[in-house]
Amino acid sequence: KFMQEEELLYLVDEYDNVIGSQLRNSTTYQKRKNFRVINAFIQNSRGELWIPRRSAHKKMFPLALDASVGGHVTFGDSYEETLLKETREEINLELAKDSFTLLGYLNPHDHAGLSAFMKVYLIRSDVAPNYNSADFCEYFWYRPDELLSKIESGVPAKGDLGFLVKLFF
Repeated sequence: KFMQEEELLYLVDEYDNVIGSQLRNSTTYQKRKNFRVINAFIQNSRGELWIPRRSAHKKMFPLALDASVGGHVTFGDSYEETLLKETREEINLELAKDSFTLLGYLNPHDHAGLSAFMKVYLIRSDVAPNYNSADFCEYFWYRPDELLSKIESGVPAKGDLGFLVKLFF
């Protein structure tokens, strides 16, 4: 993902209805909340979450802890299609349609501090994925309370990570 074409994202109104499109960088840097993203967590049978650390070259949140999978919903794709695509790209995992669960659908107008309209998914696995080294540099298995302690103690983490862990785990 080093040198890729700029992604075209949906622009949505306050009800997540499509109102247009915009290139990813202009959306991100304008700090708008009218776009769509997905996040997914891998949880093992011990209740631990597979939490990767983002690569150093990432423009946003370099070397920060992150959800197991995340990405912007690009124009023409659904939330679910984005989950399948990002899971394939970031952690080299082919998901079957019935191998994940929707944890929740979040609206940034209802959840202060949330970055976008978001669907959050759960993937159950006891196997650490073979992640893409362009996206991540290392990983950890953390219990949710352990992860929240790390974030609260100042370990760098992607903006929504602590909120999502508190909400769903």
